[in-house]
Amino acid sequence: MRKSYFKYIFSMLLFGSNGIVASNIGLSSYEIVFWRTLIGSFFLALIFFLTRQKLSFYNHIKDTVFIALSGISMGASWMFLYEAYTQIGVSLASLSYYCGPVIVMILSPILFKEKLTVTKLSGFLTVVLGILLVNGSLTDSRTNIWGIFCGLMSAVTYSFMVIFNKKSEKIDGLENSVIQLIFGFLTVLVFVGFKTGYQMSITPTDWIWIVVLGFINTGVGCYLYFSSIGKLPVQTVAICGYLEALSAVILSALILAEKLSPLQIVGAVFIIGGAIFGECYNRIG
Repeated sequence: MRKSYFKYIFSMLLFGSNGIVASNIGLSSYEIVFWRTLIGSFFLALIFFLTRQKLSFYNHIKDTVFIALSGISMGASWMFLYEAYTQIGVSLASLSYYCGPVIVMILSPILFKEKLTVTKLSGFLTVVLGILLVNGSLTDSRTNIWGIFCGLMSAVTYSFMVIFNKKSEKIDGLENSVIQLIFGFLTVLVFVGFKTGYQMSITPTDWIWIVVLGFINTGVGCYLYFSSIGKLPVQTVAICGYLEALSAVILSALILAEKLSPLQIVGAVFIIGGAIFGECYNRIG
């Protein structure tokens, strides 16, 4: 159990540092996601076959379709997120992105027949208030409006990713993540092809950070994540999952010297605290 805790928490810290790593790559947001999904899916597929796991997706076509849709949503979500990194900074983009689970929570009564409790509704309203506080002071320019839009769309498409993945009941674990990453890569591949083509100017320094983002943050991070969550309590996974957003905010302040206003700090507390409260209070109690 202790090993699983370490693996899960370390995966959250890796994911939280994605924006820091990406800030060192001199490519557009969608080009960065292109390389991240390509390298990450290759790494996970290699792990899958080296551990001699068996493919089962062809026996569950319906589930495979849901995972494919989840992967497409993930590719779109990451492109919005990395554009938001560029426009409004890592900390604010990460906070916007992590509103995605709350969208899933509020839609769960309709999609999954889960009961919407007063606790969940209170958590949702707290997160909405946090979003208003975090983004309210950023509407002074068109660039920031575009950044806010990308941040919120990263959350919306994140929620699609989770919803479609939850619809897949028979394919899980590493096979699920490999299929999802492959379809995420194919989504970005098509977009980049239409947007600019595949000629990219990449410096040696860019390659170093691309490899770090693809192999370590994505490949190793996803492997640690999926190999640990099945061995941990559900409430632990839910609570510790918000370490990703929290670590992103802290790292961006320490390394990138990004600053939040007092109101934005309050908003960050509302977003993370409201999400944890709404998702986990009933389970813990």
